[in-house]
Amino acid sequence: MQDWVSASDTIDRALDRAFSPTRSLDASAIAATTDVYFNRTQAIVSHFGDQRVEYALFIRRPVVAACGLMIRWLRNVARERGMSIDVRQVYPEGAWVGAGEPLLYISGSFADLAPLETLLLQRLGPCCVAAHHAYQMVMTLPKVAFLAMEARHCAGFDMQEMMAFAAAVGSEAAKKEGARGFIGNANDATSAFFGRERGLGTMPHALIGYAGSTLRAAEMYREVYPDDPLTILVDYFGQEITDSLAVCRRFPELAARGDLSIRLDTHGGRFLEGLDPQTSYAVLERHTPGTIRRYRSDRELRDLVGTGVSAAAIWRMREALNDAGFMNVKIVASSGFGIEKCTAMADAQAPVDVIGTGSFIPSRWTETYATADIVSYDGVPRVKVGREFLLR
Repeated sequence: MQDWVSASDTIDRALDRAFSPTRSLDASAIAATTDVYFNRTQAIVSHFGDQRVEYALFIRRPVVAACGLMIRWLRNVARERGMSIDVRQVYPEGAWVGAGEPLLYISGSFADLAPLETLLLQRLGPCCVAAHHAYQMVMTLPKVAFLAMEARHCAGFDMQEMMAFAAAVGSEAAKKEGARGFIGNANDATSAFFGRERGLGTMPHALIGYAGSTLRAAEMYREVYPDDPLTILVDYFGQEITDSLAVCRRFPELAARGDLSIRLDTHGGRFLEGLDPQTSYAVLERHTPGTIRRYRSDRELRDLVGTGVSAAAIWRMREALNDAGFMNVKIVASSGFGIEKCTAMADAQAPVDVIGTGSFIPSRWTETYATADIVSYDGVPRVKVGREFLLR
């Protein structure tokens, strides 16, 4: 067993930056946010005599180990409060971990550690499950670059930080197997997890509405950010192909050198411009004959030929760009790209260059619940019946 923290030097440096002493919780804040019975346990143990205990932490489903955020928080608290702790990870960051297998062991004073249990588990389960999801998505489309766009779906910055960290850990694991992985994220605060100083992104739909046309929004962006590559949203007016070609013709140099991207974010209430069910089927038959015959669920069928950003929509956009001579213009896709949708895109060999997604966030929060059990008291092994597998 080794003492492991980071998935990569990049993530390690990002964790160092994220956790300054000012972000540690003091004793009163910990007492207010943990479960009351842990505070009472601390008082009882302090009254009758402290012991050195060892906790085992685990999750009931398979995950990718992403413990670093929790470990840094714990060590930060321990440093400020003068606690003596020992943290031993069973698996390195980014490793696959089977259901119920201990992720790590934490040893220290029972009185010190008891109030921390709730807060440790909050920082462990969601990260490990989200890292597993991110890994699966990236491995499904190993040649596609991903952009983390989770922030808008998070309940505050703590969750935002956990999800960005998880995506980075899952991505690093996939990169070791040859995938492109996540190349960045959509905000500055957590961009360091992806080796960047700043987040990535150009414009929301609101700017298109402000400009009055997709082309005018592109011109405005280019005037204010003349040295940046340009990614333009094209679904605001329901004219994805028409507006894409207009922007390409306005900026032919950007298009020719591959610095212009078209972002498809068509919502699920309508088809991409020019498509309907029949033409969507025809598009896939032209490019990946047989794909439509292999679909396995209604959800997958919708991802292939349905409304919104389907595989057929991506293929149709690629057709239109190539036919007009804009072969170097990239396609960015967003809107509901979770594991299932990525699988459908892989099956259809959709010609997408970048996927923007926050769908690695666990959709069933109950699957993120981590658990901790004490497995020894002053060196004597002892654990509740049924958890003997945690003993080491």
